[in-house]
Amino acid sequence: MQRSTRSGLARFCLPGLLGLALLAGCEQASSPAAPEPEITAAAAPWWAALPRAGWAPFERIELPEDQGWFEVYRVADGTYALLEPGQWQEVISWLIVGEARALLFDTGLGIGDPAPLVAALTDRPVIVLNSHTHPDHVGGNHRFETIWGTDFAAAVARRAGGSHEEAVAFLLADGAVWMPLPEGFDRDSVRLEPFAVTRTVHHGDLIDLGGRSLEVLFTPGHAPDALCLLDAAAGILFTGDTFYPAPLYAHAEGANVEAYRASAARLAGLADRVELVAGGHNEPVRGGAVLVEMAAAFEAIAAGRTPDDAADGVHRHDFGRFQILAPAR
Repeated sequence: MQRSTRSGLARFCLPGLLGLALLAGCEQASSPAAPEPEITAAAAPWWAALPRAGWAPFERIELPEDQGWFEVYRVADGTYALLEPGQWQEVISWLIVGEARALLFDTGLGIGDPAPLVAALTDRPVIVLNSHTHPDHVGGNHRFETIWGTDFAAAVARRAGGSHEEAVAFLLADGAVWMPLPEGFDRDSVRLEPFAVTRTVHHGDLIDLGGRSLEVLFTPGHAPDALCLLDAAAGILFTGDTFYPAPLYAHAEGANVEAYRASAARLAGLADRVELVAGGHNEPVRGGAVLVEMAAAFEAIAAGRTPDDAADGVHRHDFGRFQILAPAR
């Protein structure tokens, strides 16, 4: 399996969400920066390339030792990235703080407890809203009281029932974790805890945090309940798994490549208003140009202008700083 350069290690390829296998031996996303010598599996483990170069411009917040599962970066005033670098998915949850309240966009893997960390970063009341309800983004939901969400059937079923150990075993598969697990965490009984939603959100809703407004944008494709948040005043688009700089999953259970194409086209229309794309994995991306690139990529796939390199019924379409995994045509 090939690795990326130190300047842009992409999302590691292991068995994926909901029990589906990813492409065996998939290559990693390349960085737009000039490459350094390649890190191969024989030379170093995947985590040797961390931290990613994309975090370098931002202030890293010092944390208490008992919060060592996370890394926290301040990317703008009142905007914090809660990164989980110790597990292969490098999940990012985003804390967005207004004058009256704060919103936590995703709660991560559930390996570390984000609640004390959030409380240390803000004294505002906290709303949780998920970019979608895949297990790696809702693992800490049960630790919060105020949770908003969609009314999509798949999301309702998952939050009501949670998931037992076998459904989330991929989180701790061999080679998936390199950092010490938090004290008291029982890897033998890991599960997704159920949680309740206290308010339903809809496309176009404006969430007022007090002096800061977030627009809810439904963006189905990666998942039927996928959504993004636009902070127009700050120029930040929080994208969850709709975009991050690595392989985008348009092939797994619940994904829909045509819906993804339509969502990408709508987001491309926001490119001139976006200064930072804050995704759900790996690192943020400066500028909105990548949204136009993503939309063009889906159009290229639809038109059959990309190489046909199917493996196990999945096509990997390479567009430089990201790829798209789509069903075979």
